[in-house]
Amino acid sequence: MLSLQWSKLYQATFRIRWTLFSKKTQLLTRNYCNHSQDGPLAGIRVLDLSRILAGPFCTMQLGDLGADVIKIEKPKTGDDTRSWGPPFAPGGESAYFICVNRNKRSVAIDFSKPSGAELVKKLASQCDVLVENFLPGKLAKYGLGYEDLHKINPRLIYCSLTGFGQTGPYAQRAGYDVIVSAIGGLMGITGPEDGEPCKVGVAITDLATGLFACTSILSALLAREKTGLGQHVETSLLEAQVALLANIASNYLIGGKTGKRWGTAHESIVPYQGFRTKDGYLIIGALNNSQFETLCKTLGLEHLARDERFIDNAKRVENRQQLVGILQEKFQSKTTDEWLKQLEGVNLPYGPINTIDQVFHDPQVIHREMIQQVHHPTAGDIRMTGFAAKYSRNKPSIRLAPPLLGQHTKQVLSSWLTTEEMKRLEEEGILQC
Repeated sequence: MLSLQWSKLYQATFRIRWTLFSKKTQLLTRNYCNHSQDGPLAGIRVLDLSRILAGPFCTMQLGDLGADVIKIEKPKTGDDTRSWGPPFAPGGESAYFICVNRNKRSVAIDFSKPSGAELVKKLASQCDVLVENFLPGKLAKYGLGYEDLHKINPRLIYCSLTGFGQTGPYAQRAGYDVIVSAIGGLMGITGPEDGEPCKVGVAITDLATGLFACTSILSALLAREKTGLGQHVETSLLEAQVALLANIASNYLIGGKTGKRWGTAHESIVPYQGFRTKDGYLIIGALNNSQFETLCKTLGLEHLARDERFIDNAKRVENRQQLVGILQEKFQSKTTDEWLKQLEGVNLPYGPINTIDQVFHDPQVIHREMIQQVHHPTAGDIRMTGFAAKYSRNKPSIRLAPPLLGQHTKQVLSSWLTTEEMKRLEEEGILQC
């Protein structure tokens, strides 16, 4: 009974805090839903046959940059992530779907049926880019493979995202972020030093694949300006993940050194990690001797900079445990806010280890307009993360809220179908209008 009362109290407290946060951030955010078409990709039309996260994240970037993105979804169910909740926004849309599907028009077509596939072909004939993340060869069964569509639209950039690539022994495996992060090495180097492997808190392998796909599409569009021809570009979760191993991969490929888990610490730089404070966590680094001296002075531990055990970075790495132990004891003597005030203006890399609610209260996050507001047809005003780059001209923008399933079917297909034909196809389950 007591735990139930605490649960109800927690939920009530959360609702109050969320309401106050909503009202506060409403004053600090602008409504970015506008119909400006001056983005850098204005005039580019994208046919989006992808779902879940990697593909939709890619096409959302293209949409934010001004492209007209037509999202093809299965009637009745749509993108899988429409049902991935809670939480759900008012009206029933999942927060997961909302996060990667703005600036798109939803057209619900069952292209597993010949008449549905024919409609997708007609759309592809008038698009610049097609993005899909089906298993290799799956779309070719419906006449929607690259070779099929290249014949009717030689200028089409056809981008495929898969788990493991179009060829190879794993090609027909379904690709999921957490599985590929394990196979691709990320999970093996993530987590506490003496603990078990951990997944990253967000599906970074999916998201990175979406970004690789986006840059590949942009470069293919640039190449088309020179050649007049489109092409098939492809990337996969596995290739993206291996590419992201960066210096850890280089350490092995060049030096034969296998990476390991370090928690928040750095393998080659000490100190450069998180420390517990009296009420939270702080992360700080000293990447050279000058910064280490500054850190010691700031903490009132000037003698450490003269200690032979810590005289340079190589020694600090060698004597990591002793140094980290001393610093940890010092950091626990004050709260995070007290340390942040003491570090203000000091030439060191530092910051609090924020919870998600603290991130969206952070003054720099707010100043850089990373909280943006858009009006949704059923959810009302919703807040979303902003685009991560700023342009002096041809600015990215949110022009369309994440769409309802089939919201734009009639609008997009009216060029090819009469009202009667749409009604018939809807009755047959091929369209959802």
